[in-house]
Amino acid sequence: MTSPGPRSTTAPTRPNTAGDAALFDAVAVEHGAIYGYGLVSAHSTPEDNALVATAMAEHRARREAAIAMLEARSVTPPLPAAGYQLPAPLNDPTDAANLAIRMEEDASVAWRAVLEQASSDKDRSFAVTALTQTAVTAATWRAGLNVAPVTVPFPGGGE
Repeated sequence: MTSPGPRSTTAPTRPNTAGDAALFDAVAVEHGAIYGYGLVSAHSTPEDNALVATAMAEHRARREAAIAMLEARSVTPPLPAAGYQLPAPLNDPTDAANLAIRMEEDASVAWRAVLEQASSDKDRSFAVTALTQTAVTAATWRAGLNVAPVTVPFPGGGE
Protein backbone atom coordinates (compact mmCIF):
# COMPACT_ATOMS: atom_id res chain seq x y z
CA MET A 1 0.00 0.00 0.00
CA THR A 2 1.35 3.41 -0.91
CA SER A 3 0.87 6.49 1.14
CA PRO A 4 -0.65 9.58 -0.40
CA GLY A 5 1.68 12.34 -1.49
CA PRO A 6 2.20 15.45 0.57
CA ARG A 7 -0.80 17.71 0.95
CA SER A 8 -0.61 21.40 0.36
CA THR A 9 -1.22 23.40 3.51
CA THR A 10 -1.55 26.72 1.73
CA ALA A 11 -4.89 28.22 0.83
CA PRO A 12 -5.62 28.99 -2.81
CA THR A 13 -4.36 32.39 -3.87
CA ARG A 14 -6.88 35.11 -4.62
CA PRO A 15 -6.61 35.97 -8.34
CA ASN A 16 -5.17 39.29 -9.50
CA THR A 17 -7.77 40.13 -12.14
CA ALA A 18 -10.75 42.05 -10.77
CA GLY A 19 -13.42 39.81 -12.29
CA ASP A 20 -11.83 36.57 -11.12
CA ALA A 21 -11.11 38.04 -7.69
CA ALA A 22 -14.74 39.09 -7.25
CA LEU A 23 -15.92 35.62 -8.29
CA PHE A 24 -13.38 34.03 -5.92
CA ASP A 25 -14.70 36.21 -3.08
CA ALA A 26 -18.31 35.34 -3.95
CA VAL A 27 -17.51 31.62 -3.70
CA ALA A 28 -16.03 32.23 -0.25
CA VAL A 29 -19.22 34.04 0.80
CA GLU A 30 -21.29 31.14 -0.54
CA HIS A 31 -19.24 28.69 1.56
CA GLY A 32 -20.08 30.77 4.63
CA ALA A 33 -23.77 30.99 3.75
CA ILE A 34 -24.04 27.22 3.35
CA TYR A 35 -22.40 26.74 6.75
CA GLY A 36 -24.65 29.40 8.26
CA TYR A 37 -27.82 27.86 6.90
CA GLY A 38 -26.98 24.68 8.77
CA LEU A 39 -27.18 26.75 11.95
CA VAL A 40 -30.29 28.60 10.78
CA SER A 41 -31.94 25.23 10.15
CA ALA A 42 -31.20 24.08 13.69
CA HIS A 43 -32.82 27.18 15.20
CA SER A 44 -35.70 27.83 12.80
CA THR A 45 -39.36 26.99 13.26
CA PRO A 46 -40.84 24.08 11.31
CA GLU A 47 -42.74 26.65 9.23
CA ASP A 48 -39.39 27.97 7.95
CA ASN A 49 -38.02 24.56 6.90
CA ALA A 50 -39.01 24.94 3.24
CA LEU A 51 -37.43 28.40 3.02
CA VAL A 52 -34.24 27.15 4.68
CA ALA A 53 -34.04 24.17 2.32
CA THR A 54 -34.67 26.32 -0.76
CA ALA A 55 -32.11 28.93 0.28
CA MET A 56 -29.48 26.32 1.08
CA ALA A 57 -30.06 24.57 -2.26
CA GLU A 58 -29.71 27.90 -4.12
CA HIS A 59 -26.45 28.69 -2.34
CA ARG A 60 -25.05 25.22 -3.03
CA ALA A 61 -25.99 25.31 -6.71
CA ARG A 62 -24.62 28.84 -7.07
CA ARG A 63 -21.38 27.90 -5.34
CA GLU A 64 -20.87 24.83 -7.49
CA ALA A 65 -21.55 26.77 -10.69
CA ALA A 66 -19.18 29.56 -9.62
CA ILE A 67 -16.49 27.01 -8.74
CA ALA A 68 -16.85 25.52 -12.22
CA MET A 69 -16.52 29.01 -13.72
CA LEU A 70 -13.29 29.60 -11.79
CA GLU A 71 -11.87 26.18 -12.67
CA ALA A 72 -12.65 26.79 -16.36
CA ARG A 73 -10.31 29.80 -16.04
CA SER A 74 -7.63 27.70 -14.32
CA VAL A 75 -8.30 29.52 -11.04
CA THR A 76 -8.27 27.39 -7.91
CA PRO A 77 -11.41 28.26 -5.94
CA PRO A 78 -11.28 29.15 -2.26
CA LEU A 79 -11.74 26.38 0.26
CA PRO A 80 -14.46 26.51 2.89
CA ALA A 81 -13.26 27.46 6.35
CA ALA A 82 -13.31 24.92 9.15
CA GLY A 83 -15.73 27.22 10.97
CA TYR A 84 -17.12 30.72 10.83
CA GLN A 85 -17.59 33.51 13.36
CA LEU A 86 -21.25 34.43 13.77
CA PRO A 87 -22.13 38.15 13.79
CA ALA A 88 -24.43 37.65 16.81
CA PRO A 89 -25.45 34.87 19.20
CA LEU A 90 -27.93 32.37 17.79
CA ASN A 91 -30.50 31.27 20.37
CA ASP A 92 -33.96 31.25 18.81
CA PRO A 93 -35.93 31.42 15.54
CA THR A 94 -35.72 35.23 15.42
CA ASP A 95 -31.93 35.10 15.70
CA ALA A 96 -31.91 32.44 12.97
CA ALA A 97 -34.00 34.59 10.64
CA ASN A 98 -31.78 37.61 11.31
CA LEU A 99 -28.71 35.52 10.51
CA ALA A 100 -30.35 34.39 7.26
CA ILE A 101 -31.05 38.02 6.33
CA ARG A 102 -27.46 38.97 7.09
CA MET A 103 -26.10 36.09 4.99
CA GLU A 104 -28.34 36.99 2.06
CA GLU A 105 -27.27 40.64 2.32
CA ASP A 106 -23.61 39.61 2.43
CA ALA A 107 -24.15 37.40 -0.62
CA SER A 108 -25.85 40.32 -2.39
CA VAL A 109 -22.78 42.46 -1.77
CA ALA A 110 -20.51 39.73 -3.17
CA TRP A 111 -22.61 39.14 -6.28
CA ARG A 112 -22.99 42.84 -6.92
CA ALA A 113 -19.19 43.06 -6.93
CA VAL A 114 -19.06 40.21 -9.47
CA LEU A 115 -21.58 42.10 -11.60
CA GLU A 116 -19.55 45.30 -11.39
CA GLN A 117 -16.28 43.55 -12.30
CA ALA A 118 -17.63 41.13 -14.91
CA SER A 119 -15.99 41.25 -18.32
CA SER A 120 -18.35 38.85 -20.10
CA ASP A 121 -22.07 38.63 -20.70
CA LYS A 122 -22.09 35.16 -19.15
CA ASP A 123 -20.58 36.45 -15.89
CA ARG A 124 -22.93 39.45 -15.83
CA SER A 125 -25.96 37.24 -16.40
CA PHE A 126 -24.87 34.81 -13.68
CA ALA A 127 -24.25 37.66 -11.24
CA VAL A 128 -27.62 39.32 -11.96
CA THR A 129 -29.40 36.02 -11.31
CA ALA A 130 -27.45 35.48 -8.09
CA LEU A 131 -28.07 39.05 -6.93
CA THR A 132 -31.78 38.71 -7.68
CA GLN A 133 -32.06 35.39 -5.82
CA THR A 134 -30.27 36.70 -2.73
CA ALA A 135 -32.37 39.87 -2.69
CA VAL A 136 -35.63 37.91 -2.98
CA THR A 137 -34.60 35.47 -0.26
CA ALA A 138 -33.61 38.32 2.06
CA ALA A 139 -36.97 39.98 1.40
CA THR A 140 -38.78 36.74 2.20
CA TRP A 141 -36.97 36.47 5.54
CA ARG A 142 -37.67 40.15 6.32
CA ALA A 143 -41.37 39.66 5.53
CA GLY A 144 -41.45 36.69 7.90
CA LEU A 145 -40.10 38.90 10.68
CA ASN A 146 -42.38 41.83 9.73
CA VAL A 147 -39.31 43.98 9.15
CA ALA A 148 -39.88 47.09 7.08
CA PRO A 149 -38.91 47.80 4.47
CA VAL A 150 -39.10 44.27 3.11
CA THR A 151 -37.06 45.16 0.03
CA VAL A 152 -34.12 47.45 -0.50
CA PRO A 153 -33.70 49.71 -3.55
CA PHE A 154 -30.22 48.53 -4.57
CA PRO A 155 -29.39 45.08 -3.17
CA GLY A 156 -25.73 44.66 -2.34
CA GLY A 157 -25.05 48.38 -2.31
CA GLY A 158 -24.73 51.08 0.28
CA GLU A 159 -27.01 53.50 -1.51
